[in-house]
Amino acid sequence: MEQMDLITVGWREWAALPDLGIPRIKAKVDTGAKTSCLHAFSQERFTQAGAPWIRFGMHPLQQRTDIEIFTEAEIVDERMVSDSGGHRELRPIIKTTIELGRLRFPTEFTLTNRDSMLFRVLLGREAMKKRLLVDPAQSYLLPAPGHKEKK
Repeated sequence: MEQMDLITVGWREWAALPDLGIPRIKAKVDTGAKTSCLHAFSQERFTQAGAPWIRFGMHPLQQRTDIEIFTEAEIVDERMVSDSGGHRELRPIIKTTIELGRLRFPTEFTLTNRDSMLFRVLLGREAMKKRLLVDPAQSYLLPAPGHKEKK
């Protein structure tokens, strides 16, 4: 893919996680993070068809904990992750579809409680590779999920 085929995004964008039942959520485009991260509370592991799964809650709106979405996903891995403060944590990894504007692609997300953080989703470098260019001076360059793209 040539550079002109990449889609330019701002430092924050609207996204959707349709496989998790999250129709619209603000995501911080974080070039400092390798792996994408998703807010998850009340994490409960279980086995389904012999595979490890996780059930968790999500607060999709910034600075609000009164709205909750509960969802489930298969755990594809576990990794030790360092947050921006240098704290290390073993986190479950799920793989799910993300929608950004006209893009729709699978990506891995670590799960951790982000209630104290402004953004419930961080989009890391692995998800951006060969897809996105980031303009840090811009925000919301892509249409929000459920809205028609401007012509």
